[in-house]
Amino acid sequence: MKQFGAGVGMLARGFGWWRRRPGVMAAGLVPALIVGLVLLAGVITLAVFLPGIATAVTPFADGWPEIWVSVVRFAAGAATLGAALVIAVVSFTALTLLIGEPFYDRIWRSVEEELGEVPDVRYGFARALVDTVWLIARGIGVALLTALVGLVPVVGGAVGAVLGVVLTGWLLTDELTSRALTARGVDRAQRRRLLRARRGQALGFGVATQLCFLVPLGAVAVMPAAVAGSTMLATSLLADAPRSTR
Repeated sequence: MKQFGAGVGMLARGFGWWRRRPGVMAAGLVPALIVGLVLLAGVITLAVFLPGIATAVTPFADGWPEIWVSVVRFAAGAATLGAALVIAVVSFTALTLLIGEPFYDRIWRSVEEELGEVPDVRYGFARALVDTVWLIARGIGVALLTALVGLVPVVGGAVGAVLGVVLTGWLLTDELTSRALTARGVDRAQRRRLLRARRGQALGFGVATQLCFLVPLGAVAVMPAAVAGSTMLATSLLADAPRSTR
């Protein structure tokens, strides 16, 4: 729990970057707002049609007693909405980082300058595109898993929601720290070892970010702070890691 709290604290430190570089941070709101509004419209549209979707995917329950029809279709609707939220959060992060590459590169560099020397290796659009596709693919996998768990009557919705937040939080931390770690020559496998070595801290940062993203338009406000906080988290992971995990 101490590590988890430290991870949450990294996001809080990211918000503190508004005091140091308000202009740089404000620019990071632009791509987040564009992507956020598009995805929010999609989620709202899904919610409107959700009862019909739940009915369409559970035709086998048509002849059941009314109470069981309601239970099954509520579970199906909750699972569908939960999976959609997972995909929306992951897609938001991936697409915002891709579209806003120049903006978030400035935030990253401003943090690196404060912490010390800026690494010479550039993240680049091509790398951002590859990471975007990979993150969305992994997010779809998490969404399918949480949807299946959510179909379990009574407890499935709660368990699926918790599982979705934890797994999506892990994906967000993995993606958000990739810029700072890649710039230091840390490849994907090494990054995973670093995150596993400080699992609690990684989850604390990712879960806190994920929960903020679930607030309407919260993702827009949080994204610049998440980029700044993840840079500080990445340098902390490297500083604390034993040489064998690098």
